[in-house]
Amino acid sequence: MSPSEQTHQPVRAATAAFIGTAVEFYDYYTYATAAALVLGEVFFPSSNHFLSTMASFGTFFVGFIARPLSGAVFGHLGDKLGRKKMLLLTMFLMGIATTGIGLLPGYASIGIWAPISLVLLRILQGIAVGGEWGGAVLMASEHAPTGRKTFFASFPQMGSPAGLILSLVSFRLVTSLDHASFVAWGWRLPFLASFVLLLIGMAIRLGVKESPEFEQLRKNREVLKSPVKEVLRTAWYPIVMAAMATTIGSAGFFFTNTFMISYVTGYLGMSKSFILDCLFVVTLIQLASQPVSALLAQRVGETRFLTCAALLSMLTPYPMFLLVKTQNPVAIVAGISFAVVVLSAVYAVIAGFMTPAFPTQVRYSGISIAYQLCATIAGGTTPLIGTALAQNYKGEWLPLAIFFSVLSAVSLVGIVGLGRYRKGIRAGETRAGMCEVT
Repeated sequence: MSPSEQTHQPVRAATAAFIGTAVEFYDYYTYATAAALVLGEVFFPSSNHFLSTMASFGTFFVGFIARPLSGAVFGHLGDKLGRKKMLLLTMFLMGIATTGIGLLPGYASIGIWAPISLVLLRILQGIAVGGEWGGAVLMASEHAPTGRKTFFASFPQMGSPAGLILSLVSFRLVTSLDHASFVAWGWRLPFLASFVLLLIGMAIRLGVKESPEFEQLRKNREVLKSPVKEVLRTAWYPIVMAAMATTIGSAGFFFTNTFMISYVTGYLGMSKSFILDCLFVVTLIQLASQPVSALLAQRVGETRFLTCAALLSMLTPYPMFLLVKTQNPVAIVAGISFAVVVLSAVYAVIAGFMTPAFPTQVRYSGISIAYQLCATIAGGTTPLIGTALAQNYKGEWLPLAIFFSVLSAVSLVGIVGLGRYRKGIRAGETRAGMCEVT
């Protein structure tokens, strides 16, 4: 690689990871937003709003079921064939699934086949995003200069709020339609726009070279035959700790950006457009805060930074709900922003934090299984649990706040455990180096 390429490839790889992940998460958040706003009415019509919403969030959860298996499959292939090939494939699958949902007839047109088809396309979305995250993180971090891997690994993490911003903008435009038009065809437009974004994302990713660390493995013939089997055999502990560590970073977003839409519209009487406007401002603040968090963590140390962020996250839901209850837009934005900035601090840094815990030969498999395991157990169930709590404790926000605190506490345990594991790895490497010198 020429000196010019060595200088520009890390930036190009990080930029491609950011844009590509933004496209993928646009698709995923588009489904999440639609699940909160309209999919229950279109695909699960019922006179009981609670049942329709729970059925809609049920299909949202179905996409998460596919993610751990998908993470293992794409992790295996990514550790054997390369990171770049997997990222192109996952983007293609996501674009096709999302566009397909936009074209899908509702229950009134084809009956039971409508929700069945929706579930199948949702599973395809889950398969795509299950393989996306790990590859994007590794393309950014493995291209990064020494000493800056945490910051570069945060770029694909910024794709999440960027994708959410695109999704919120698209839904804000279509929710300005009258209700009948929105339900009939307006909600489909954000899904159909995915096809254009697919073409843009594919073009960008084609221009990035394969990860240099993977290329070195291939050159040295150190690629493993069964990376998933090896990582499960030798690194089950960091997988569990990494899955726990990322809990609030994954589940917290679906709490504040998916469940919260349903909660304030269904229980506090706010309009769809009003809460979408508030969440749009919150997400802009989140996008701006994440690189700052990554730079700060790189300066003070990831373990110390993440521990403080997880502790603070346990406290944030209480002022958030108090401010949301006022129904004042400034107060709502301030309350949700406080919670989101703190939990997104965990999300921004967690990728760079967990990556060094796994050897390069099994890294795609290890981080993908860990992240997608967490996404399924915590992320996919959060809107369902939140909706059930809101229904059982009508008018009370304290059970919801406690639930949020529990998610943060799980992250804290995982962060401490993974931090100790990484410290042990470094100590072992130092001892090995001393023995070699001796």
